[in-house]
Amino acid sequence: MNQPIHKVEVKLSIKEISKEIWNELANGINNPFYEWTWIKNLEISKSVSRETGWQPLYFVAVKNEEILGIAPLFLKNHSYGEFIFDQSFARLAQELNLNYYPKLIGMSPYSPVNGYQFLYKKNKDKNEITNLLINHIESFAIKNKVLSCNFLYIDESWGNHLKSLGYHEWINSSSEWRSNGEKTFNDFLSRFNSNQRKNIKKERKSITKQDIKVEIFNEDDINQEILKKMHNFYEQHCSRWGVWGSKYLTSTFFETLVDNKKNLLLFSASKHDSDEIFAMSMCVKNQNNLWGRYWGSQKEISNLHFELCYYQPIEWAIKNGIHLFDPGAGGKHKRRRGFFAKSTISLHKWFDKNMENIISPWLNEVNKQTEMEIDFENKSIPFK
Repeated sequence: MNQPIHKVEVKLSIKEISKEIWNELANGINNPFYEWTWIKNLEISKSVSRETGWQPLYFVAVKNEEILGIAPLFLKNHSYGEFIFDQSFARLAQELNLNYYPKLIGMSPYSPVNGYQFLYKKNKDKNEITNLLINHIESFAIKNKVLSCNFLYIDESWGNHLKSLGYHEWINSSSEWRSNGEKTFNDFLSRFNSNQRKNIKKERKSITKQDIKVEIFNEDDINQEILKKMHNFYEQHCSRWGVWGSKYLTSTFFETLVDNKKNLLLFSASKHDSDEIFAMSMCVKNQNNLWGRYWGSQKEISNLHFELCYYQPIEWAIKNGIHLFDPGAGGKHKRRRGFFAKSTISLHKWFDKNMENIISPWLNEVNKQTEMEIDFENKSIPFK
């Protein structure tokens, strides 16, 4: 008979967990935003902390001193940096005289990228480990008067078991470019109808007509100067939007990337001849995927955002055998540029029956509507 898992420990910093063990368990996700060093950089840069409203809580399942599973969670006193907009839930809680915050969130902070799940030791019973972790997470929530537990941007297959444990599905939408076997950017353009093909060529030509040169920085091209510039562009862009600017990352976070994460980064930068770089986008990559993250520009130039954030990354992805490019949150305008809409799944449980009974039927209707909208948007993509 198998011995039961003995205990669940709660760690307040990823530095309390071995890098080697964490990455071994995270290997099943194959997502750089869940690697130990990425999250450690968020912590040591003070981008993620109790003071910023992201208190790390790593629930660790241990058997005979061996770590079998980890649930990366954060205790939050706001909803910023999630990009799943739950203000209607917060208003309902207020109407029911409930405290909506703090809440438990499972995701990689500030990164709306799909694939969240618990981390598991290979060849162990995932459902058994999940059940144990969920029991402790929910006990923690109830004991500490936390109203809800929320897992965002989940791996869909992982979520099936959680739905059997009483978690409610909420469907939102995101965007992605998918490789269709293209060898060149012109192959990609050939998928569009004649009118949109001309539009994209016109957008790209408008950049070269202004003597703007685009340079790609990758791996060994990346140095502290490039990362400092990217942080400055990030700050400038966020500041333009005031309180809605999503300015969450500190300069120290960007500095930490130079030694241990530059192999995961890709920058598209624009300049006039040999002049200083005046605009830049930053992507994160692994062997098969590319994620668009940040951008900024010192100049207002039509179509420059499309060039640096969409067309250059797609062109690079095609040349380098990347299968999927997630350009980041928001923007139905992405459909006209070849990005499909896709469902993004989050799972939620509220530890108040009145709250749950009101939201559950509402979610069912909203999810149906969202799926219809995704289907409609994809049919509107101007492919042949």
